[in-house]
Amino acid sequence: MLQIFSKNKKGFTLIELLVVIAVIGMLASIVLVSMGPARKKARDTRRMADLRQITSGMEMCYDDSTCAGTDRYIATTAGANTVTSIGTYMAKVPCDPSGCTVGYNWTANASPYQYYCVYSKLEVIADTWTCASNKGTMQKTLAGYTPSNADCCGVNVTQ
Repeated sequence: MLQIFSKNKKGFTLIELLVVIAVIGMLASIVLVSMGPARKKARDTRRMADLRQITSGMEMCYDDSTCAGTDRYIATTAGANTVTSIGTYMAKVPCDPSGCTVGYNWTANASPYQYYCVYSKLEVIADTWTCASNKGTMQKTLAGYTPSNADCCGVNVTQ
């Protein structure tokens, strides 16, 4: 009788394994929930960096006669993903971090193409837009706002 209880146990019981799995699951769910705002902030940071890069590409293309012509920007039409490249300065315009189907939105510019406006809505701050134009990069917070050529995040780009 004594020998039955003195044997060494090898392995874990089913209850012990279930408790460990449950604890790991709870910790994982807590970590995933707390990472949500950090992911949104990272996507917003990438959006702002992408728009600064687009501005740099458009400004370099402005003076290049082989890109869009001398002293003019690339023609844009209203909507997402209307500009896929900016001459040799940006072979591929980046997609929005949420996916290429979302894209960055452009306003339509008119000949002689002396202005442009590209914009995206930020996730972290409600009703906030980040915009890039021939006047630089800006942000604007306003409910019901959509950037236009007349007001690309607060700067009139057509003048």
